[in-house]
Amino acid sequence: MPIRRLPPELINRIAAGEVVERPASAVKELVENALDAGATRIEVQADGGGLTRILVADDGSGLGPEELPVAVERHATSKLNPGDDGEYDLLRIGTLGFRGEALPSIGSVARLSIASRARGQADAYAIFVEGGAVGAVAPAAFPGPHGARVEVRDLFYATPARLKFMKSERAEALAITEELKRQAMAHHAVSFALDLDGRRTLRLPAESDDVEGRLARLGAVMGREFSDNALLIDHDREGVRLSGYTGLPTYNRGNAAHQYLFVNGRPVRDRLLQGALRGAYADFLARDRHPACALYIELDAGLVDVNVHPAKAEVRFRDPGLVRGLIVGGLRHALAAAGHRASTTVSMAALGGFRPQSMPPPQPAATGFSAWRQGGWTPTPQGSALAAAVQAIPGLNELSARAEPAAYAPEGMAEPTQAAPVFDPVDYPLGAARAQVHETYIVAQTRDGVVIVDQHAAHERLVYERMKVEMAEGGVARQALLLPEVVELDPAEAERVVARAEELEALGLVVEAFGPGAVLVREVPALLGETDAAGLIRDIADDLAENGQALALKERLEEVCGTMACHGSVRAGRRLTAPEMNALLRQMEATPHSGQCNHGRPTYVELKLADIERLFGRR
Repeated sequence: MPIRRLPPELINRIAAGEVVERPASAVKELVENALDAGATRIEVQADGGGLTRILVADDGSGLGPEELPVAVERHATSKLNPGDDGEYDLLRIGTLGFRGEALPSIGSVARLSIASRARGQADAYAIFVEGGAVGAVAPAAFPGPHGARVEVRDLFYATPARLKFMKSERAEALAITEELKRQAMAHHAVSFALDLDGRRTLRLPAESDDVEGRLARLGAVMGREFSDNALLIDHDREGVRLSGYTGLPTYNRGNAAHQYLFVNGRPVRDRLLQGALRGAYADFLARDRHPACALYIELDAGLVDVNVHPAKAEVRFRDPGLVRGLIVGGLRHALAAAGHRASTTVSMAALGGFRPQSMPPPQPAATGFSAWRQGGWTPTPQGSALAAAVQAIPGLNELSARAEPAAYAPEGMAEPTQAAPVFDPVDYPLGAARAQVHETYIVAQTRDGVVIVDQHAAHERLVYERMKVEMAEGGVARQALLLPEVVELDPAEAERVVARAEELEALGLVVEAFGPGAVLVREVPALLGETDAAGLIRDIADDLAENGQALALKERLEEVCGTMACHGSVRAGRRLTAPEMNALLRQMEATPHSGQCNHGRPTYVELKLADIERLFGRR
């Protein structure tokens, strides 16, 4: 079969398939061009899921008439400059775009028009590209002092086969919305607007260029609940800075769709970063629950390779271990600083469970309250014996009953003229224990509300945290196998496992190389008891390939610790005394992560007095 040279039009369409996979990809490329041009305002319009029409308008620096024809040529860009030696450095990319493929790729499969006025110029010009055919530059109307308006019509009309693989218009419109949200989260000092089929979908004004502005933008995109339950992160190590916000463990989701990662202002999807997230929260969430977060990594452009894929959604770090360790350490530090704090969604869900109940209709033979409604019941006379007994119940007529004895003067001593100040237990963060309900839940009173604690879940977390500290201080006890076990793996998998031998040994698993495609297991963690060493090694190999760390072993150890903590904690159904309940509350306040159990469920619910009053119509 002879080798043929493909025509330039076909080459462009093949290349366009890598850059412009769907309408959201075109929006991404055009928005990144606007950001690279210094835009402070970006407006996007899309009709028919972006397949019919896409318009991206910005107030960036704009293009002059001599630049428009070059802008639609393949591999022509203003974002790469040669060095003193005339060479172009692809290892130090400081802009979002750099390939020079977006505009020509879109123009080769659609009808593309670009109208622009360069900064400082009086006239505006436009150019039109249809299916790869470039038209002449002509004067055009332009509404702003400078910037560009890029319009894409009939996307993929020149490649009908691609249209057959598009999803529904609604699905494509949602993808465009998600893409614009990611760009807005990465650049909170820029205002964004999105209209879909003529409907206002997104309006995000520019925020201040600081952490408060970033949180305001994240709250606008991810929801008010996220901003209310987000923990600030700001750490740096060896020239790499990690900042952003992450959610409390009790504010978790059913999938990883609410995890946003940015590298040098670029939204990315990176398995290494996602694995680090999972590792940081492995101690607090079940495997089927996921944290919500927005993390920003800033580092020298020479330490990260963004030239991995034409879509530029993947990156490669020169030192992935440093970045992974920074994420895990930064997140765990923020979670530890949160102490016993639980998410506000816990109390909101609890309040949502209360529903005002209407009184049932009175029954003819009813007594008590229903009989009183019918006029057949009269209150107990004040002078009766029953009334005297009721009045004798201590604390009945007081505002609240106290479990703690009040301060008093010893017998035989006169009361002081000015009582010494006594600390009121209700001023503690979790308040003072007032009662135990169903021998499972502790009810405590705070200065401005009520706290309900699940005694078993709370004590289980306390025991678990104590076990973790003891294990960290004394190391993981190891048990030698009577006969070392040989586990056969793929050579690459075996190499990855052996490369982490020192890390695995710290967790109680001793391995060594046994030929090019095998690993020898000599010792296993004693906590695991009789375990399937081969299955454990294969799980670790899978984790190392996918996430870059041995999560399987850590999770098994944590699962055993969690089980032991569960059996060693205060069980539901055990009656506690007031001192025991208060002691549990004080331990929770002093123990990190005590706001959630080992699976991310809350250990307590706090209801503010104002919210309770609203339930009864008092506010």
